[in-house]
Amino acid sequence: MNVAVVMGGYSDESVISLRSGQLILNHINKNKYKPFEVHILINEWYCLIEGEKYSIDKADFSFTNNNEKVHFDVIVNTIHGTPGEDGHMQSYWELVDLPYSGCNFYQSALTFNKRDTLSVLSKFNIPKANSIYLRKGDVIDGDKIAAELGLPFFVKPNQSGSSLGVSRVNSLVDLPKALDFAFAEDNDILIESFLNGTEISVGVLNYKGKTTVLGITEIVPENEFFDYEAKYLGKSSEITPARLSKEVEEKVIETAKKVYESLGMIGFSRADFIVMNDVPHFIEINTNPGLSPQSIFPQQAAHAKIDFSDLIDNEIELAMKRKPIWKK
Repeated sequence: MNVAVVMGGYSDESVISLRSGQLILNHINKNKYKPFEVHILINEWYCLIEGEKYSIDKADFSFTNNNEKVHFDVIVNTIHGTPGEDGHMQSYWELVDLPYSGCNFYQSALTFNKRDTLSVLSKFNIPKANSIYLRKGDVIDGDKIAAELGLPFFVKPNQSGSSLGVSRVNSLVDLPKALDFAFAEDNDILIESFLNGTEISVGVLNYKGKTTVLGITEIVPENEFFDYEAKYLGKSSEITPARLSKEVEEKVIETAKKVYESLGMIGFSRADFIVMNDVPHFIEINTNPGLSPQSIFPQQAAHAKIDFSDLIDNEIELAMKRKPIWKK
C-alpha cells in the first residue's frame, strides 16, 4: 500500500510539520506500507525520494518517476495550520477520491476556527473562558474590554496554531501591540478572560473503535503562558501524567471525550484546558497535533506504552474505512 506522508504547509507552523512528518516516516510499519515523503509548500508540491524532488500532479495527487505514474492509496496528513488543518487539503482529497487520516473537511474547518468551536461547544455545556470576538477595522475600546473580561486577558488570532500571534495583556498599555501581533496572523481575533489555574493538554483519539484519552500532560511554562517558545524551544516543563487528584483526572477524561465526540472528531487530537477550581475549562483543540520528538502527543503515547507504529496503523485503518462525503 502506497502511503503519502504529507507535511509542510503554508504557515509558520511548516517547520514543526516537517519534524512531525519525519516521526511518522521513522515509525510507520514498512513491512505493511510503502511510505512516501510528500511536501506541500506555498510554491511547490513534491515527493522527495533520496534527495530528488518529483512534482505532484494536482489533477490526481500523483507523481511520475522514470516514466511511471505513482498513485497513493492513502494519505497520512501531518500538516499543521493551513492548508492541512483547516479543511482545504481535506476538501481537495475528497474531490480526487483519496482517503486521508484525521477528521473531514468540515470538522477541520470548524475546529481551526476558535470562535466557531466555542460556539458549538457552548451547546454541550463545556466550561470555557469568557471571550469577545473582533474583526480588523472594528472600533476597539480597551476600557470596555477590561471591564467585561478583567485583567489580565489574552488576545489571540481566531485561526492560527502553535500559539502564533497570542499575547497576554496585563495592562491596557500592552493592548495595541497585542492587537497588531494577533492581526498579523488573522483578520479576526478573540480576546479571552484569564483563567487562573493549571494548564493541561489532553491527547484524544479514536483507538480501536473507542474514544480514548491517550494521556494528560501538565504544562508549566517558563514564560507567562504556553507560547511558541515554551512549546518548541524547551521553555516549559511538561509533566505526564499531570499532577491531578483522581477526581479531577476523571473530570478531565470525561470532558475531553465529550469535546472530541461533540465536535465529531476522528483520529489524533490534542485538547488544551485550564483546570480552575477543580473544573477543566476548554481552551482549544488541535486536529493535527505536533508529532516532533519534543511534542506532547508522542510523549503521551510513550507513557501509555502504546507503540507509535500501532497508532499510525490505527490512523490508516480509520482512513481506509471512511467513504468520501460525496459518496455517502
